[in-house]
Amino acid sequence: MNDAMQSQVDAEPMSDADRAVKLLWTGGWDSTFQLLRLLLKHRLPVVPYYLEDATRASTATELRTMRRIADELRKAFPHTCGLLHPLRRHRVDSLRPDDEIARALRTIRKRSYIGSQYAWLPAFCKRHGIDGIELSVHIDDKVQALVAPLVRGFEQAGKYRSFRLDPRHADTPEYTLFRYFGFPLFDIDKRGMGREAEYEGWSELMAMTWFCHRPVRGKPCGTCAPCVYAIEEGMAGRIPRTRRALSFFYRKLALPLKPPLRAALASVRRR
Repeated sequence: MNDAMQSQVDAEPMSDADRAVKLLWTGGWDSTFQLLRLLLKHRLPVVPYYLEDATRASTATELRTMRRIADELRKAFPHTCGLLHPLRRHRVDSLRPDDEIARALRTIRKRSYIGSQYAWLPAFCKRHGIDGIELSVHIDDKVQALVAPLVRGFEQAGKYRSFRLDPRHADTPEYTLFRYFGFPLFDIDKRGMGREAEYEGWSELMAMTWFCHRPVRGKPCGTCAPCVYAIEEGMAGRIPRTRRALSFFYRKLALPLKPPLRAALASVRRR
């Protein structure tokens, strides 16, 4: 038996989990849209990951939301029972800080403020050897603007176009933070997702999504970062009218003070 034939005999077939697309799913608008694309349009197996942040008031709501969406998917589209793998949950507080990633985040924040999740998301991937997991960064997202000059496009599973950080930029802090991720929504915004979801017949499922980090009596608060982004990106209708009014004053009066306060705090820490 020659070497080529022997390697074919010895090679084990890939499991469904090995072939599956890894997706960071929160039950939010963007990641749920990508989940629906994968399951309903491309009919690809998906392993969803959720990182639990115990400090976030919305964690229980996000988990309930994902269960509801998964249950509805399996009921309305039975083929997804074999494609959607169980949710893999990991606690953020179980992750050790990574010095290299922390330095990269500090460097980037001197130019553009991005959230604290970009300390533990790449640390999680690095610790668990996860590569190519999909992160639902989209047009109008700060991270999309930050890494746009550094990405390259590719075909994922022969089905759709996605983007990743180009290894030619391996010496940048952006590469340190975002090398582990694929960006399948890099060239679409929230309104475009809404139009595609309506065309495909997914609007009811998308209406089940959740995004607020600090819900008030079970409703979006209007002032946390995801609520502000939702309003700025044309999704204000998903926030109650009274909270939108409060959000208007928050965005006009309080929000502009945050960047100089962050800069002042950073200056104090460096002394």
